[in-house]
Amino acid sequence: MRAAPPRRLSFLPLLAVVFFNVSGGPYGVEDAVSAFGPGLCLLLLALTPLLVALPVALAMAEMGSALPEEGGYVAWVRRAFGPFWGFQVGWWSWINSFVDVAVYPALFADYLRFWRPDMTTLERSVLALAFVGLLTAGNLAGVRIAGWWAVALAVGALAPIAMLTVAAFGRVQAAPWLPFTAAGQGWWSGLGVGVAVMMWNYSGWDMPSTVLGETQRAETAYRRALGWALPLIAIVNIVPVAAALSADGNWQSWQTGHWPVVAAQIGGSWLAHAVVAGAVTASAGLFLSLVLTNSRLPFALALEGQLPRWLAAIHPRTGVPWAAVLVSSAGYSLFALASFKDLIVLNVWLYSLTLLLELAAFVALRTREPALPRPWRVGGGAPGFWLAAVLPSAAALLAMATAGWKKTAAGVAAALTGPALWWWQRKRGIL
Repeated sequence: MRAAPPRRLSFLPLLAVVFFNVSGGPYGVEDAVSAFGPGLCLLLLALTPLLVALPVALAMAEMGSALPEEGGYVAWVRRAFGPFWGFQVGWWSWINSFVDVAVYPALFADYLRFWRPDMTTLERSVLALAFVGLLTAGNLAGVRIAGWWAVALAVGALAPIAMLTVAAFGRVQAAPWLPFTAAGQGWWSGLGVGVAVMMWNYSGWDMPSTVLGETQRAETAYRRALGWALPLIAIVNIVPVAAALSADGNWQSWQTGHWPVVAAQIGGSWLAHAVVAGAVTASAGLFLSLVLTNSRLPFALALEGQLPRWLAAIHPRTGVPWAAVLVSSAGYSLFALASFKDLIVLNVWLYSLTLLLELAAFVALRTREPALPRPWRVGGGAPGFWLAAVLPSAAALLAMATAGWKKTAAGVAAALTGPALWWWQRKRGIL
């Protein structure tokens, strides 16, 4: 087995990595406003962090303090349920990333259409590939450099939103929560759909655990990063939306990419350009950080001999698992150039499946190994422990149950590739 990379990621870069793995700012939340209505959207933005994100973050913090290993939740599930399930959770997450992470190069190029509306397909492809190449190079330069890039990109993504929020609160015209629901949208039906959408907007707390083997003082740093990131992410989602709605009463027109329109109405063209720059920066931060965390999945599986050994190659100078980074980025490039928008439905389904397995490992290790050293654990006794597992599990099951049969079939088909690959490798004597 190859040694894990050295621990070089300090607290602030880890916090930025957590921020981008979960959110990246309010960019992309616009559709929820017009779909659910201002009031229901704001309610969901406030409740989801408390009822779903907080329990997940608490469970992940306990596991990270007990087992701060490279691969994070892959190692936790392996310890709880054995190598088969450890492989499944790592494989499912990795193949899901080819749909999820590949969105951001295309999103980056689409944001740039604000400045170049007549962009050709070739130009868009070149920009997307250049985006992938630059941010892959940042990852190959070392986890410390990639982490500080994430810090700079987080500041660049949030500064324009902060300016927009201040300007919007100076032009308050109406209560931001009215009307509560969109026309024709019942409160209960809107809530059911909204839980699945918001769960996705607040997902990803587990992903930074994959770099715990490269994090300084990982036992405490991960918990602290989660503790700081949760209120930060909630605030940067709720407050700008509330401010913008109070200054812009035309909530029905909100859709993806609407922030520059609101910014132009409130502060003029300079603010609109700043917000576009913030969105472009956010997409870069998202891709950089998600490559960092997702590339450690094949690396961790290769260390255990569950994927080809060459994926565990580590650069002698930077300590980066360079082969895993390059293979992951190459896959993201291919998906970014093609039209895989229909496959985005796999995100919520596969993520929910992996989250259920991780939470099951959380329960199994607490009950089977009560003596396992846990520098920090979920408080509140048995009720607190079970709430941390049950609440997000219920949300995950709801998201899967309401996906529809086509999305469910696609999710099941994707999930079955894990057992198929496992047994194929067993048959060939690889495992």
